[in-house]
Amino acid sequence: MATFELYRRSTIGMCLTEALDEMVSNGTLSPELAIQVLVQFDKSMTEALESQVKSKVTIKECSFFLRGKKGHLHTYRFCDNVWTFILQDALFKKEDSQETVGRVKIVACDSKLLLQ
Repeated sequence: MATFELYRRSTIGMCLTEALDEMVSNGTLSPELAIQVLVQFDKSMTEALESQVKSKVTIKECSFFLRGKKGHLHTYRFCDNVWTFILQDALFKKEDSQETVGRVKIVACDSKLLLQ
């Protein structure tokens, strides 16, 4: 199964990478084993999000003015089968709640690429 390395830039991924780098620098861990840990992290994150997250969220631009500005899609990009969206003042709606976020970056990949 192929995986994306997107989750390495998450908070937990960055902390794992820092810890592994420190262990490699101290000679506690070989670079090869550190790479294997990161590959397993990529696989585990993909599997966990696929099987354990059941929530669905709707994202809309704000229909009201927030800080004097209406929410909108600031930037979008499609490169190497990866979509990147940067939203400003986006309204996230869940079943029983909603929240407005000042700035959010969404990275989306085609899940069919994982099956290759």
